[in-house]
Order: sequence, then C-alpha cells, then structure tokens
Amino acid sequence: MLQIKGLAYLFSASVLTLALSSCEGIDPSPKDPQAALIAKGEKIFFNETFGGNGRTCGTCHRAEDNFAISPGFVATLPPDDPLFVSETNPDLAKNFENAALIRKQALILENQDGFGDLANNFNMRGVPHTLAQRTSIDSPQGPRTGWSGDGSPGDGTLRSFAIGAVIQHFPRTLNRVAGVDFRLPATDELDALEAFQLSLGRQKDLQLPLPLKDVVAKRGQAIFLDDGLGKCNICHRNAGANASLGGQDLGNANFDTGVEALPDQPQDLTGEKIPPDDGFGTPGDGTFNTPPLVEAADTGPFFHNNSVETIEGAVAFYDGDSFNNSAAGQFLAGLDPNGVAIKLDATQIVAVAAFLRDINALENIRVSIELLSRQTPESLKRAVFETADAIEVLHGGALHPAAMVHLQEAKRLTRKAARSFFFKRKLVREAIAALVKARAEIVEAS
Repeated sequence: MLQIKGLAYLFSASVLTLALSSCEGIDPSPKDPQAALIAKGEKIFFNETFGGNGRTCGTCHRAEDNFAISPGFVATLPPDDPLFVSETNPDLAKNFENAALIRKQALILENQDGFGDLANNFNMRGVPHTLAQRTSIDSPQGPRTGWSGDGSPGDGTLRSFAIGAVIQHFPRTLNRVAGVDFRLPATDELDALEAFQLSLGRQKDLQLPLPLKDVVAKRGQAIFLDDGLGKCNICHRNAGANASLGGQDLGNANFDTGVEALPDQPQDLTGEKIPPDDGFGTPGDGTFNTPPLVEAADTGPFFHNNSVETIEGAVAFYDGDSFNNSAAGQFLAGLDPNGVAIKLDATQIVAVAAFLRDINALENIRVSIELLSRQTPESLKRAVFETADAIEVLHGGALHPAAMVHLQEAKRLTRKAARSFFFKRKLVREAIAALVKARAEIVEAS
C-alpha cells in the first residue's frame, strides 16, 4: 500500500516506481495470518447468509456503492434481490421493512429500541458506509457503531455489531429465534468479519491543510479549519469522525444537531409512517455520532435518514435554523464571541463542499491505485468503481476538468486490464500513471 501523509501522498519517483513494479508479480501473501483472516472475512461479508432469509452483509453494504447503498443503486437491482426479501417472504411482509422507502430512498427499518412493539417502535435509517472504521468508531466511552453510536448490542464492538445485524436483518421470520430463523456468527467468523471491516478504506486520518490547487477548494479548506467561521474541524478533526474541543480529544462523539427537526424531509413527504428517531440509547437522547467526511461526497444521501441529497446541501444544513437551534448549535453559539453558531454565505458553502469533493476524489485515487496494484479480477472491478466515483464527485462540483480527462483514461485502461491476459500488467501501469496525473491536477506534490 502506498504510504500517505494526509492526502498529500508521497508520490515521489521512488514510490511510484514501487507501485508500478509491484504489479509485475502480485503476491497476496496468503501465508500472512492477518491477510488470510481479512480474506476469510471478505468471503463471509459477501457470501454468508447465516441460515437466514438470503441476505448477507453485502446486501446493504455494496462494494460497488462505497460499502453503502443509495436510491440510485437500489433502482438497478432485480426484483429477487435479497434486499427486497419482505416482498417475497410472506413471514416478513409486515413490520420487517418498508418496501416503498427502500426503493424510493434506500431507507432500512431498524428496531433500535428492541423488538417489543414492531408496529410502532422502529426507525427508518440510511445505510452508513463501512469505510475508515479503524479511524472512526473509537471514543472514551467505548466503540460507536451505527448512525447513533449504539448500533451494536452488548459491548458496542464491531464483533457485536455483526451479531446485531444478523438478528435485525437476516431472520426468516419475525420470531427471530437463533438456530431457527438464523444462526449466530461463530467466534472465528466474528474475528474475520472484524478484520475485514477494519481493513476497508483509510487506516489513518489526514493531516490538514493539504496543498490544494483549486482556489475555491483551498478557500473551503480554510473555512473548514477556521474554528471561528466554519467550525467544522471542531467535530470533524482533519475531516475525520473525531471531535476536539479546547485541545481535548473527544473521539467519535455524539451530538444533537437537529436533523430530526428539518422540515419537508423526503421520507415524511411520502405519507409513510415514520416515527421520530430518538438517536442514542433506549430511550434515546436525540444524539447521533459523527461520520468521517473524507468519504462523504460520494456516499450520499446524507445524515442518518438520507434527508439531504447533495454535499452542498449537507454543508448548507449547518447554516440553517434546524442546526442553529439544536443543542449542538447552541453549544457552538455559546463559544462564539458574537453568539453565532455557524453562519456561511452561499459562496462559502460551495467552497467547503468543493474542499470535501477534492479530498474525496483524492481518496478515490488512492484506493484505485491500491486496488490496481493487487491486479485481481475483483480489485480491478472495484478500481473502476472508485475511479468512476472520483469523476462523478469532481463533475458534481465543476472541479478540475483536466483531472477528469486523466480519470476517464484511467477508467478506460482499468476496464481493458480487467479483460486482458497478455497485456494486463502494462495496462495496469498505464492506468496508475493516469491516476497519478489526475492527482497532480488536484494537489501540489510534496
């Protein structure tokens, strides 16, 4: 894996040579116990149904959709996809999922407060991606998983999260009897699933600021880091998932940001029954945990209930009444000499979003190069998706047209490499070179 310093990667000639030469003789190191455990976890994640209704972890956390699932992706699925099991299994036809909200807004039914009153006691939530969890779920109070930080039963760990997911999403009937409606993961399976999930995405946080080339994105970064203006870095230190206040590391913290108070939320406009989401705890305290932002621009819709479609809209939320009147907004206002939580004009909102698009595209490029270097059929397939994401992210903000030309070329070459036998290594080298050129259009070399 290429080493990084933030997202200003060390793409010196020597590092690039290492990346290219590594493609000549790829060795997945099957004798490495950790690599073998990760590989086992990957197979379980995507293939194991645990004797349940046909779903796997990968049913909702799609590798081709950034290990999450979006309405656009849902629309591409066939009618018999396990995601729609409530439409095909009569025992799950009621109080297991809301088929309309899955199809329209990729919202999944969660019984966060238990299974005592299935008709009334539930939440409708989007699917959080599982990227960069190594940097994103630790807190002084223990692990934070799921949108509200309590998505995992018991000790809150990723291992327990897998158990909770099987009970919630995999049962054959709503009786949810272990050994009948599903089987619980074995210890070795939990070990493997945890190792695989921790291997996904970034293994460390960025070190901001980055030497960005685009003047708008550079200004957005400055606003993001300004604790008196954007104030983003207080809760998303280095665009990650951890908070820092007064020099104190708060880890992955929970906040009441007022998302539930947003008017005209898309799911509410459907007329479907959607109880208020009370967030962390049972009963909930109205707080939700902080997601990482490096991966944000290509993992929308945003917030726990998929209520905002674009990254610009997500940034603008923090300039609105719902946030500024929330507990988190009032807390920030109390720290401000002028009593202001967050106040940004339209151009500043676009600038912050441009910054988030830039760092997301740089992460896509980093991951694409890593995947290309593996040179397996699955890694090349995923590299195409990552490169396509970078193109979409930059196009959505009208950013870096020259970089997009190189990215298009990298995508074309990667597709050819996936189909080629004799010229695979050559095509991989050329695709990596195109990605390096794209990166050079976004950030200064270091």
